[in-house]
Amino acid sequence: MTATTIGVIGLASLVVLILLRIPVAVALGLVGFFGYAALDGFGRANLMISGVPVEFASTYTLSVVPLFTLMGAVAASAGLSSDLFQAGRVLFRGARGSLAIASIFASAMFGAVCGSSVATALTMSKVSIPEMLRAKYPPALAAGAVAAGGTLGILIPPSLILMIYAIIAQQSVAKLFMAALIPGIILTVLYSITALIYYRWLTGNAPEPEYAQRQSDTLVRSFARIWHVILLFGITLGGIYAGWFTPTEAAAIGALGAILLGLVLGRHKMSDTVACFFETISLVSSLVFIVIASAVFSYFVVQTGVSNQLIGVVKGIGLGAIGIITAVCVLYIVLGAFLEGIGMLLITVPITLPLVLSYGYDPVWFGVLLVILIELGLIHPPMGMNLFAINAVTKDIGILDIYKGSVPFLIAPLLLIVLMIMFPQIVLWLPAQLH
Repeated sequence: MTATTIGVIGLASLVVLILLRIPVAVALGLVGFFGYAALDGFGRANLMISGVPVEFASTYTLSVVPLFTLMGAVAASAGLSSDLFQAGRVLFRGARGSLAIASIFASAMFGAVCGSSVATALTMSKVSIPEMLRAKYPPALAAGAVAAGGTLGILIPPSLILMIYAIIAQQSVAKLFMAALIPGIILTVLYSITALIYYRWLTGNAPEPEYAQRQSDTLVRSFARIWHVILLFGITLGGIYAGWFTPTEAAAIGALGAILLGLVLGRHKMSDTVACFFETISLVSSLVFIVIASAVFSYFVVQTGVSNQLIGVVKGIGLGAIGIITAVCVLYIVLGAFLEGIGMLLITVPITLPLVLSYGYDPVWFGVLLVILIELGLIHPPMGMNLFAINAVTKDIGILDIYKGSVPFLIAPLLLIVLMIMFPQIVLWLPAQLH
C-alpha cells in the first residue's frame, strides 16, 4: 500500500470517527499514531508519539495561550461587559437600533481582552439581551446582534484561534494579531450597519423606544468607567506593535494587569482570582491535549505526502488562484455547519495551508481568512456554537428566533472576505509596519 493511499484512508477514518462523536483530540491522536505505524511500523510510531508531543508542548509560542486565557477569565469575572455595554449605549444614543449597535461595540471591546467567541457571546447575552427585550426590541434582532458580536472575540486580538493557528502553521503571533486588527474594526462596522438596517426592516418607521434612549450617564462618565479596558488593550497590543515586548511578555503583562485592576477597583476578591486560575487550567489543559494530538496527526499527514498529491491534482484541474481560494472558502463554510472552530482548524490546516501557499497566498493573510470563515460557522444555523450559547442562557428567546436573527449577520463576514480577496493589504499592511 502506498503512502498516499494510507493517507487517504487515514483522512477517511478521521471523518468517520468525528461523525461517530469521538472527541477531536482522541480522533486526531488515534489516526496520527496508527497511520504512522502503518507507514513505518509500531517501533517508529512509538518513538514519534513519545517525541513529537513533548517537542510541540514545549514550544515557546504556546505559553501565550494560558496567559491570554487568564486575562480573559479575569476580565469576565470583573464584570467589564456591563460597563462596556453602558458606554456603547451612551455613545450610540439617538441612533435607530442603538442598543443592538451598543451590544456589538461592547462585544468588540470585550473581545479585545477575552479572545474567545463563545465566552464573549455568553457574557454579552446576560448583559445586553435583557436590556434590548426591556426596550421592546424584536427578539430575533437582540439574539442576532449578540451572536454576531460574539464572533469578534476570536478576530480582534488577542484571539485564541489566531494563537493556535500561529502554533500549527509556525507563524508569528505578533504579525497575526496586527493582521487581524483592521479586519476586526471593519467587521465591527459592518455588523453595526447590519443591525441598523435589520432594525429598520423589522420595525419600519417606528421611533426608537423611549427606554432605549433613557440614559443618565454622560459620554465622559461612561468612558471613564472603561478606561481599564482601553489601558489593558493599549499596553498589550501597543507594546507588541512598538516592539517593547514579545507576545508572551505582553500576555503576562495583560494577565497581571487584569488581576491587579480587578483587585484595586474592587471588582473581584482573591478567591475570584483563584477561581480564574482554576478555570484557565481546566480550559488550557484540554486545549493543549487537542493541540498535541493535532501535532501527531500533522506529522502523519506530512509523511504521507497527501498535501503534495492534492496540490498536483488541483493544479491539474486548472483552477486559478481565485478559484482555489473560493473553493477553500466554500469547504470551510460547509464544515462550519458540523465542526467547532478549533477542531476544524486543527484537522484541516495541515492539508489546506500547503495548497493555498502553492498558489502564492500569504500564510498570515490565510490565517485571518480562516478566522472569519470560522466566525461564519459560529453563527451559521443549525449548528453555530454562539447560537446554542445564547439559547442556553436566554430563556425568553426561542431557538428559531435565534436562527432567524443570525441569518442577516452572515452577510457582513462574507462581504469582508470578498474585500480581503480583492484588497489583501487590508490584512497585510499593518503587520508590515511592525518594529
